[in-house]
Amino acid sequence: MNIYLHEFKANFKSVITWSLSLAALILLFMTMFSAFAQDAEVLNQAMANFPPELLAAFGISNVDFSTVLGFFSFIFFFCQLCLAIQASNYGFGLVSVEERDLTAEFLLAKPISRTRIMTSKFLAALTGLVITNAVVWASSFAFINAFRGERPYDAGTLSLLLASILLFQLFFFTVGILISLLVKRVRSVTPYSMGLSFGMYVLSAFSGMLGDVKLELITPFKHFDPNYIVLNDAFDMSKVWISVAAIVVSVAGSYYLYQKRNIPAPV
Repeated sequence: MNIYLHEFKANFKSVITWSLSLAALILLFMTMFSAFAQDAEVLNQAMANFPPELLAAFGISNVDFSTVLGFFSFIFFFCQLCLAIQASNYGFGLVSVEERDLTAEFLLAKPISRTRIMTSKFLAALTGLVITNAVVWASSFAFINAFRGERPYDAGTLSLLLASILLFQLFFFTVGILISLLVKRVRSVTPYSMGLSFGMYVLSAFSGMLGDVKLELITPFKHFDPNYIVLNDAFDMSKVWISVAAIVVSVAGSYYLYQKRNIPAPV
């Protein structure tokens, strides 16, 4: 029984939907770039009149909309929100879907260890996230080059920004798995995934408004802040390591809890 292929096929339509949606989002915004760039000076002056706390809440402090990467860092924030929801959906649904539908007992009755089951499911979902990641990479370079006109940009900085996606996805994916195993039963994935994704976004917004460094330590929206990466051409490694630690702890905790979990059986 190839659990990996079964799980990958089950997620395939979702992967295609998310990937095409993100490509369309990038295309939609990049078609507006020339208009933004022409009036960028006026827009930048207008933005300067907004309260700094408000700009920080939306991650657009010191953003220069006349530059390719400045404008793309603004787009990338919306991509991050979509990527967070997708990864959270896969994380919360990894184990809970079969428990909810009472089909897990059939799988566990097979001569396969729980570790192998979890690993196969994990890798299948991760493959889907990597495919979406690849589509975002390809779409970003393709549409930036199609609509940037004569304006230059640093491909290395863009690659660095896009390289943040995998760890960003893994944070929401693994934390979603861990939370789903900590609660008794996830009856619906959507409220949990939306709660985790938008909850982390709200923490990011509040940390920007209040200047609270403690909140920045919690949310990956600040660990992989696109504005910071573009302006500094580097990751904020002190925060990136927090995400890495959260991923490692979540994976280890998920395997442990899955081994000990009582799986509900159909009555």
